[in-house]
Amino acid sequence: MRRFTVTDFCHQFISSHISEGSFCIDATAGNGHDTEFLCRLTGDSGKVLAFDIQEQAVTSTRKRLDAHQLSHIGQVIPDSHAHLDQYAAADSVDCIMFNFGYLPGGDHAMATRPDTSLTAIKKSLNCLKPGGLLCLCIYSGGDTGYAERDTILPYIKGLDPREYLVIISSYANRPGDPPIPAFIFKQVR
Repeated sequence: MRRFTVTDFCHQFISSHISEGSFCIDATAGNGHDTEFLCRLTGDSGKVLAFDIQEQAVTSTRKRLDAHQLSHIGQVIPDSHAHLDQYAAADSVDCIMFNFGYLPGGDHAMATRPDTSLTAIKKSLNCLKPGGLLCLCIYSGGDTGYAERDTILPYIKGLDPREYLVIISSYANRPGDPPIPAFIFKQVR
C-alpha cells in the first residue's frame, strides 16, 4: 500500500473544486507532478501555468507534460511565483497551488523564501476568482528552517473572514516538523 502524503491530501481536496475548463496555476512547478495533476483536472479546454526559477524544475516539468501529451494545456514559465500576476489577470484563476521549500532531489540551498512567497500569496489572492481556491503546502524545519512558515501562517490567519475562508490542517500524530496543508477560498461577494 502506498503511503498517503500531504500532496495526496491536497490533490483530493482540489479535485472536488476544479473541473474541465478551469484556469489553474502551479506556483512552484518542481518536478511537474502538480502541474500534470492540474492539467488532467482542467482537461483540453482548460489552462495551467507552472512557475519555477530553477532550470532543472522547468526542464523536468516540460518533459513530464510532453511525455503525457499535456503540453497543449500546461505552459511552464521560467519565472518567480512572485511575478504570477504578470501572467494572470485579477479575478481570473480557479485554483493556485504552492509547495514551499526546496525541489525534491534538487539543491536544498535553492528553497522558496519568506519574502517572495508572501508576495506571491498576496498576488495570488488578487488573481483568484471569487469562489477560487489557493492551496499551500508549507514545509518547515530541517533545511528550510522556520522563517517561511512563521511568515505565512500569521498572514493567512489574519485575512479578512468576509473576504476569505482559511482552513489550516495538521498532522496530529507525526513527530518533528510535518508539512502543513492550508486552503484559502476567496469568498463570493
